[in-house]
Order: sequence, then structure tokens, then C-alpha cells
Amino acid sequence: MRELLNIAGPVGTAWLILDWIIRIVALFVVPRNRKPTAGMAWLLFIFFFPTLGFLLFLVLGNPKLPARRRAAQKTLDTVVQKLLAELKRHDTQKLLSAKPPEEYKALATLSQSLTGLPVFDGNKVDILPEYDNVAPRMVRDVDAAEHYVHVEFFIVAIDDYTLPLFDAFARAVQRGVTVRVLYDTVATHMFPRWRDMIKRLEADGVHVQAMLPLRLPGKGYTRPDLRNHRKLLIVDGRVGYTGSLNLIARTYHRKDDIYYDELVVRVDGPVVLEMSAVFLTDWHAETGEILSYKNKLSPAKLLEKRGSSLAQILPSGSGYEDENNLKLFTSLLHQAQHTITIVNPYFIPDDALTNAITSAAKRGVTVTIINSEAMDQWMVGHAQRSFYDVFLSAGVRVYLYNAPILLHSKFMVIDNKIATVGSSNLDLRSFTLNMEVTFTCYDPAVAKKLQAVADDCLTRSHPLHLHTWRKRPRRQQLGENIARLTSALQ
Repeated sequence: MRELLNIAGPVGTAWLILDWIIRIVALFVVPRNRKPTAGMAWLLFIFFFPTLGFLLFLVLGNPKLPARRRAAQKTLDTVVQKLLAELKRHDTQKLLSAKPPEEYKALATLSQSLTGLPVFDGNKVDILPEYDNVAPRMVRDVDAAEHYVHVEFFIVAIDDYTLPLFDAFARAVQRGVTVRVLYDTVATHMFPRWRDMIKRLEADGVHVQAMLPLRLPGKGYTRPDLRNHRKLLIVDGRVGYTGSLNLIARTYHRKDDIYYDELVVRVDGPVVLEMSAVFLTDWHAETGEILSYKNKLSPAKLLEKRGSSLAQILPSGSGYEDENNLKLFTSLLHQAQHTITIVNPYFIPDDALTNAITSAAKRGVTVTIINSEAMDQWMVGHAQRSFYDVFLSAGVRVYLYNAPILLHSKFMVIDNKIATVGSSNLDLRSFTLNMEVTFTCYDPAVAKKLQAVADDCLTRSHPLHLHTWRKRPRRQQLGENIARLTSALQ
């Protein structure tokens, strides 16, 4: 060792000592309050690249929102609970007292304990799997708005797809309707003409606010890859949309031949109040403004029964202590008795989700996963492929949606009885970092409609078989395994 230090000289010696100090300090700092897989990935990276790894950890290593934003969420949580208490006093139809089927009561209780949001009865749910039909349906609802329109999307772009919706926003403002738009800073700014989008909306009288703007390290700093991935459109607290679709053309302005298939639910009924709670929490976090939930609508009007579906909203993300969506999904999978259908474009599960899926398959549940053959994110695409061997070995049916279309829909159907739709991918980023929203519907009729959509997707997909999958080139397998390791850096 002494000979090595003599060869290195003073500068080299100091650098070598610094490298080892970083490695030793990392052993104490990195694993704290972190999943073992993520901690191990960071430690490996820092071991091989000490200085670079530790600097990246300082910038990207904190998975939580700043204290100010977490405090804002708690403030709105209190407001929401007061609203729910008031609504319960006017709930003559007992929509707030609805109980899901006995087998899913524990699941509903889990969801409510994580967020404070209960199950609502009296909802009408429409499934919108056709990209080109979603924006026109939104336009019709915005044109019927009387009080407010609240819009929150990961990506808001200006193009031929969104312009009719922007025109509807302008007409709404002219009628005296308040229109507010939240968009994610990083995601939206990646697309051309984002400044034109903001200027256009503001010129029309729309209130526009960026979410999670980038800041230098210091007070209020948020890691730059922690994003708000939610997709919501709410009209008068009575009609709401959520799902996988962003406000952008189906090509996402790409130069290659990839384009996207999406799925959105349109909900008419009391559970839209919970969508409103999510929007108003995010608006308060960005602006400091606490908006009225009722907005000229009486509790009786907000609780008006529109259908027969029981539903619940589950927000998740780094503002919560728990990984809300992961707990919901794993609990659902463990309750499955007959069938599980998972449609999701980005599928890099943690150990808990992987075990839930493989355990279900081994106990005789028919498990079907539909991913996409097309990849718009190289690292994610290859990382998720590293899991196929595990799933195929356990008896899971894995299908790839035929390129060049990328199946961007995000939903799950269990036993044709219960289903989830939302913005959440099934990866560590969506579980730990990104702010997501999930719609859970305790209605077999809705679950069967979603299963029919999945069955239609299967007609445009091809199955993977274990014996042929294992014959793929070694270099491809190596790339997949490396991508899998980097995906754990959360």
C-alpha cells in the first residue's frame, strides 16, 4: 500500500484517500430509509465511480418532496376531511356510506387509510380507448361547464389535437367559467412551442401554472427527475377524466414512426370530488392558494347520483410516506382468484410486485401482461425485458403489442370484478418518485369492459415463449441486465 501511495504522489494519494472516504461515508448515508435494491444500486455505482456517484447521489438521491410541499399537502388533507364531513351530513342517498363487495372491503379500507379518500357510490363510468375520441368528448364537457374547468397533465402541448380543446377553454372563459391549467415543467418544456402554448392560454384568460419548476440546490430544491405525472380534467366537480393520455398529438411530435394508443375513463358522479381534491392540493402546493371545493355548487348537487358504480381515487407520490400505488397494486394481485390482466407500457416491478405476480401464476391464476414491442425509452424498454424470463418461467402469459404503435394505456383487471385505471406505470419511478393518480372501480360491469379492451389489444399483439426468448443474443441480455441495474437508482 505504501509503495502504491509513493507511486501516486501527493495529489494521487489525496485523491485515493478521498475515494475511499466517499465509499465509507456512502455505506452509512445511502441505505438510510431506502429500498435495499435502490440502496445497493447506488452503492455499486459509488463504489466504481466514487466522486461522480456521490455527486449524483447528492443531486438525485432524495426521493421526497421539500418540506414546504409536504406541509401544503397536509393542509389540503385537512380541508378535504372537513369537506367530507360536511358532505356526509347531506348524504341522504348514503353514497358515502357505500360498501364494496365483501372480498374488496379490506382493499377499500387500505386505500382510504393511505389517502383519507373513501369509496363513493353513484358514479357513471365510460371507457374511452380511442385516442381521437377523447379530446372531442372533453370539448363537449368543457362547453357545458358552468363554474370551473380544472386541467392537470404531465404534458400539455399546442398542436392540431389540442387546439380544439384550447378553443373550448377560451369559450368557457368568455362565459365566465374559471379555467385553470397545471402542467409538468420538465415534460412539457421538452416539446416544441411550449411558450406559444402558455401565451395562447394566458391570452384567452386561462390561469396557467407550471408544476415542480427546476431550482438550484438549496431551500425548496427538488430533484429534477421527480415529476408530476398525473392526468386529470375536471368540470364543475361533477365530470372528470383520468388515464394515460397527455394533451398532445398521437405522434408525440416524434420523428420516427412510433405513435401511441391510450385509455381514459370519463367519470360522472360524486367520486369526481376526489379528483378535485388531487387537483386543488397540487394547485395549492404550486401557488399557495386554497380554492373552494364547492364553487357555488351545493352539497346536494355534488352528491347527485349519476350511475351505479362504486369508485375511489388514490393519489400517490413522494409527498406521501407510503408508496400508495404499489400497496394498492400488490394487494389487488394477492386477492386474485381466477384472472389478472395487466396493461402497462413501462413495467419494471420491484420484488414485492414480482412476487405477487409469480405467486398468483403458480397458484393457478391466469396472469396476462401486455407490454409494447416498440420502445420510446431505450433504458426502460430493455430493463423491463430483463423480467420476462422470470414471468414466463412462472407461467405468466407475456404479450408484446405490435410495433410501431406503443400501447401507452395503464390499467389492471382482476377476476373481471375490479379494475384500476390511471397515470401510474409499474416501475420504481412511479412507485417512489412521480406523483400519480389511480382510479379504482368496484364494478364488474366496468371491469368486463376493460377486459374486452385488453382482449382487443391481444389481437394486435404477439406472445413470447420461454424457449425462444432465452435464445436472444447474449449482448442483448447483457444490455437488459445493465439497464435493470440503472433503473434501481431511485
